[in-house]
Amino acid sequence: MQAGDTEDDYYDGAWCAEDDSQTQWIEVDTRRTTKFTGVITQGRDSSIHDDFVTSFFVGFSNDSQTWVMYTNGYEEMTFHGNVDKDTPVLSELPEPVVARFIRIYPLTWNGSLCMRLEVLGCPVSPVHSYYAQNEVVTTDDLDFRHHNYKDMRQLMKVVNEQCPTITRTYSLGKSSRGLKIYAMEISDNPGDHELGEPEFRYTAGIHGNEVLGRELLLLLMQYLCREYRDGNPRVRSLVQDTRIHLVPSLNPDGYEVAAQMGSEFGNWALGLWTEEGFDIYEDFPDVNSVLWGAEERKWVPYRVPNNNLPIPERYLSPDATVSTEVRAIIAWMEKNPFVLGANLNGGERLVSYPYDMARTPSQEQLLAAAMAAARGEDEEEVSEAQETPDHAIFRWLAISFASTHLTMTEPYRGGCQAQDYTGGMGIVNGAKWKPRSGTINDFSYLHTNCLELSIFLGCDKFPHESELPREWENNKEALLTFMEQVHRGIKGVVTDEQGIPIANATISVSGINHGVKTASGGDYWRILNPGEYRVTAHAEGYTPSSKTCNVDYDIGATQCNFILARSNWKRIREIMAMNGNRPIPRIDPSRPMTPQQRRMQRRRLQYRLRMREQMRLRRLNATTSPATTPTSPPPTPTLLPTADLAPSPAPSSTLGPWQFLPETTVNWEESETETETETETYTEVVTEFGTELGPEEEEGEEGEGEMVTGPDFPFTTVETYTVNFGDF
Repeated sequence: MQAGDTEDDYYDGAWCAEDDSQTQWIEVDTRRTTKFTGVITQGRDSSIHDDFVTSFFVGFSNDSQTWVMYTNGYEEMTFHGNVDKDTPVLSELPEPVVARFIRIYPLTWNGSLCMRLEVLGCPVSPVHSYYAQNEVVTTDDLDFRHHNYKDMRQLMKVVNEQCPTITRTYSLGKSSRGLKIYAMEISDNPGDHELGEPEFRYTAGIHGNEVLGRELLLLLMQYLCREYRDGNPRVRSLVQDTRIHLVPSLNPDGYEVAAQMGSEFGNWALGLWTEEGFDIYEDFPDVNSVLWGAEERKWVPYRVPNNNLPIPERYLSPDATVSTEVRAIIAWMEKNPFVLGANLNGGERLVSYPYDMARTPSQEQLLAAAMAAARGEDEEEVSEAQETPDHAIFRWLAISFASTHLTMTEPYRGGCQAQDYTGGMGIVNGAKWKPRSGTINDFSYLHTNCLELSIFLGCDKFPHESELPREWENNKEALLTFMEQVHRGIKGVVTDEQGIPIANATISVSGINHGVKTASGGDYWRILNPGEYRVTAHAEGYTPSSKTCNVDYDIGATQCNFILARSNWKRIREIMAMNGNRPIPRIDPSRPMTPQQRRMQRRRLQYRLRMREQMRLRRLNATTSPATTPTSPPPTPTLLPTADLAPSPAPSSTLGPWQFLPETTVNWEESETETETETETYTEVVTEFGTELGPEEEEGEEGEGEMVTGPDFPFTTVETYTVNFGDF
């Protein structure tokens, strides 16, 4: 047992008796007849307490009722314990004892009665029949052993040779020491992204000394290969419909350090960090602060998007304090359109979901929480500050793993270090449990489309090799079930009216303030809980489209395709250009104008008439340009795009520090009527009234700037067009 975050927690770091009476003892049931050879004792793991047992008796029993004390032939033998709280002390039995139960009776101690204990012995009989139903025995013929870097690479090579049609081994990059970060892809078409097929990832070894996840992924590779060849329908369906990526060791440098000490003599921190001293888990760019700051300023989603946030500039420079491994992982995340993933860790037994970074509640939330506390209610407002827009979906995903794990939801086991943070459910919000910034989960959620969770597999970071078969059985069903969740929700393809896929279109769900982007082929996936949803697809230069999509309880995503029509943005930009890219005032002819308003209006109209004439000439030039001879003078350069050029966006002072909506190279179709689409789009017919100015009026305006007298509107032009506000 290791110390937890709170040093004064009475249950951290050791077994401690409730009081200091002489009748205390700690008993171990080996669940079978065992040949005991000794014990190893240690004091309480603490930086402020100095608690350890200095002497003790040992007793044995076969039924937990009748006890026989270990003697030296004359009297009960006193074993000498520890002289400090940290150094392990081995106490061997002069003669081994065969029994089922062992007890330690502390006699003397320093500080409080606390100790850590390891029992040494060998089983001499099968498990007791009473516990046979709880004993996990694997039937899978897999390689149950620890693999160093060379062994891991060799095993992945063997799996690839056994299943060459569904596996591919590749590298994300290299560690700071130059070791390759290997990955295995398992798919019916390895090496290619198939349209409509979601991509899933498992990663492990983010902390080098948490090795169980590493071995579980190596076992999962072998299992999927073997079961696919044997025709297992569940595995075949998973491989054929999913592109699976398995990365057993994100921190190979740290593992090599931890493996030198092995399972018995390693400690809590040895090998946790990279060679450069980084904790990969929380070394990712902090994009939470970018989003939350924009939300406070009401910039989301108009100036700052609520998804696929760019990496802040300070993380992109070559000398930024970002580890070599994290740079490789980010590049891998951006290259593949992952939908769902999990990183496997150790040291606890639970599933943690975003947000991991704690958000400071607003003043309104704090006030609401205080009022709720005064009424004796739960402080839900403060809790909601730590929740993502996909909170319900993350809980579903977390429960899908925890509930199918054989031991994660057993409440009697408690927490690994202190109290059970999950309340017996096996899941917890990261910010409420252990808040930290820059985690892989938060970054994946806000920078990419992938929903990422952290799975903590057990209390022992480096279990003994003999425990691997049991751990595989504990986790096998949960690993498979969690992968299958990638097929829950909706999926589809976004195209234009000609069937051309639209990349980087945004898919948004009503009621969930977080969208996803389409991949390069126009396909998308959105994990959702069962229910009915109003879904909208929108992309720059296209009219948004909305439809209702239903998600069933059964595994299998609902198909929701979208066809987007070109919008009338080109005409809107022309009208804005005629007005000098200034806001266009709406004129009410029934309302009289002041002399100053009339003068300003005439100046604006004069400018717009000139711009309209220039545009007419440019269109004429564009129409007659093919017939121009080589000796004819070149046509007048145009400021606005022709049919062969991509339009340039109008200058805007409302954009944030990043241009989130890149200009697409497309040809715009001029349309002055409402476009028929699947969406219910708000449109408004705008009529412009303009005054044609006579020669005297123009001279007066350009000369001395005197106000022109005479008829208010000697000649009025009218232009009617449709503005489609679904594009804004």
